[in-house]
Amino acid sequence: MAKEQFNNFVPVIIYHVFRKCSPDWQLRSHYVNDYDITYVIKGKARYTIDGKNYDVEQGDIICLTDSMEKEAVTNAKNPMHCFSVNFNSLYPAFKSCPPSFPVFSRIGLRKDIVDMFRELTISWSNQQDGYIVKTRALLMQILNRLSEILIFNIDSQTWDYRIIKATNFIALHYSEKLTVKELAALVHLNEAYFGRLFKQEIGMSVNQYIMKIRVRNAETMLQTGNFKVHEVAEYCGFSDVVYFFKSFKALRGFSPSRCIP
Repeated sequence: MAKEQFNNFVPVIIYHVFRKCSPDWQLRSHYVNDYDITYVIKGKARYTIDGKNYDVEQGDIICLTDSMEKEAVTNAKNPMHCFSVNFNSLYPAFKSCPPSFPVFSRIGLRKDIVDMFRELTISWSNQQDGYIVKTRALLMQILNRLSEILIFNIDSQTWDYRIIKATNFIALHYSEKLTVKELAALVHLNEAYFGRLFKQEIGMSVNQYIMKIRVRNAETMLQTGNFKVHEVAEYCGFSDVVYFFKSFKALRGFSPSRCIP
């Protein structure tokens, strides 16, 4: 799915279950309705999707879309435990645009995803007031994490904790004067090593990242129509308007004036 379509995809859960398979558990052949995700956290099973066999185990995920044929049988000696969720789109226009995840992926047993599925299971089972909004939000978080891993090839959860601390600081202080030296000191690293580690983890230099965050926030401010260009430039940490124009156009490909409604 294109990024724009993914950003507009809002799931509606049809059913959700945490399944502890018995040794003789099996799923008879049937066609999937809407979208279906199964995340294996223990044991083994064999899934047959559109005639192709997949031997799944802990840390594997099966992602299916409408009209795929599915059947499964657990390993009798090591029965499968899994989370399974079936959902469609809140907006009919995006029913034909599901998250384009691979049918089978090995993502490993990820604590953050397991924790979100567990919270989803509890909320879906209890069905207290407001559970629809909460479960929908939790599934959106899960889909976002899967999109990071399976579509966009990024995984912020594996970043070095010092780089996470630095990026969090930049997000809150981008309007201030920031230097690589000061950020390195914040995480108790020397400047040269911090710069190398940052680029290794983020894929760009510290200054490029700061510029990206400043431009992103500047664009958001301009789109409100409540600020003049020079006010936005000053607030977002640019030394002068000319530099702001050049930096903005270099990153976005158009002038900041174009953002003003």
